[in-house]
Amino acid sequence: MGKGGQGNKGGPKYLTWEEIKKHSIKTDRWIVIDGEVYDVTRWSDKHPGGSRLLGHYSGQDATEPFIAFHNDLSHPKKFLKALHVGTLALSEKQTKDIVEDFEELRKKAEKMGLFQPSYFFFAVVLLHILILEALSYLNMWYFGTGWIPWIVSVVLYSTVQAQVGWLQHDFGHLSVFKNSKIDHVLHQFTMGFIKGASAHWWNHMHYQHHAKPNVMGKDPDVRLEELFVVGETMPVKIAKKKKNSMPYNLQHKYFFVIGPPLLFPVYFQIMLFRHIFTRKKWLDLFTVSLFFAKLFYLYTPLLGVGGTILFYFTIRCVESHWFTWVTQSNHIPMEIDEDKEEPWMPLQMHATCDVEQSFFNDWFTGHLNFQIEHHLFPTMPRHNYYKVQPMVKELCKKHGIKHEVKKLSTAFKDIVRTLKHSGELWYATYSAFHSD
Repeated sequence: MGKGGQGNKGGPKYLTWEEIKKHSIKTDRWIVIDGEVYDVTRWSDKHPGGSRLLGHYSGQDATEPFIAFHNDLSHPKKFLKALHVGTLALSEKQTKDIVEDFEELRKKAEKMGLFQPSYFFFAVVLLHILILEALSYLNMWYFGTGWIPWIVSVVLYSTVQAQVGWLQHDFGHLSVFKNSKIDHVLHQFTMGFIKGASAHWWNHMHYQHHAKPNVMGKDPDVRLEELFVVGETMPVKIAKKKKNSMPYNLQHKYFFVIGPPLLFPVYFQIMLFRHIFTRKKWLDLFTVSLFFAKLFYLYTPLLGVGGTILFYFTIRCVESHWFTWVTQSNHIPMEIDEDKEEPWMPLQMHATCDVEQSFFNDWFTGHLNFQIEHHLFPTMPRHNYYKVQPMVKELCKKHGIKHEVKKLSTAFKDIVRTLKHSGELWYATYSAFHSD
């Protein structure tokens, strides 16, 4: 029973958590949604969010992420019927106030229209990206390729890459059109043709992050132990396990050398092309190829092949700094631990913090200064985060959960401070266990 969604023929109708948790390996995955148990073993490989996303919730209650990630619940529910294996026994069901309260908050936000996008807002965002990209080229075409126009074009094109990174993020979360086909097409266009990266690779990585943020072994964004250790648990675990490793006690210093400067120019370049070829995502390869064809067609007559390559990797380096400091400021200083199977709201709150609102902060971070609200409501259009924030704060206060809002400068400093603390924790543990 329970292999690949064969239904509940011959099996028990009511299931306990003890039985459900036995089905939590790659070849045998069960999840619970609204008290119903589903075998998603074979469906995992077909799932649009990637097989690992469902794997992270195997043997667990996936009701809240199921609601959070889908705009139209009726569509995925059609697929669930064939995967049904039983019902959670009544004695196993637990009512949690925070779950009920968060669901009420979601319903209130829906009634307020906070999940409805402003097409004008997103049109302006896309327009300003296209204008900046045109100006980057026209600047050197008109003024020449001297140092000053070259630097101006680098700044303009780097801004394009950072801003389209935030915009593709909106399309990737289906928060713009609420129509998965349209959002996917525009996600492919912005991620592939404008940015030169794989949309499928982004989905594969980013949805795992949202499903289990800062959860070791499940969130790909904290699989850093080859170069960095973060949080309170990982440094101790790595120190006990590895005798020879990186000098993590110096990671707050070498972060400036191998962190922001190399993430996009080296690591992401390797990983996205590896993903494209290993997963055979030929549509992604086509759109990425169009990006490079455009880049070399426009800039080779101005800079030559070598100059265009230098121009490209300089942009990637600048963009990498922008992306790394913004995204890590909301997560690295927060709780990073093993999977505690927390309800949706505390899971997201413990892994995220906000940065103060201002016109610059909103633009610079693509509204990810409202990281808490984004994680709680990933399909909500970003221009509405500030409207739901007061209600989130009120619910946090009721349940004794900290809702942290920092200055942008403080958030950046906390990245380094946290890396230093985790490195020191690793060194102390390492010294104690490997003193011989």
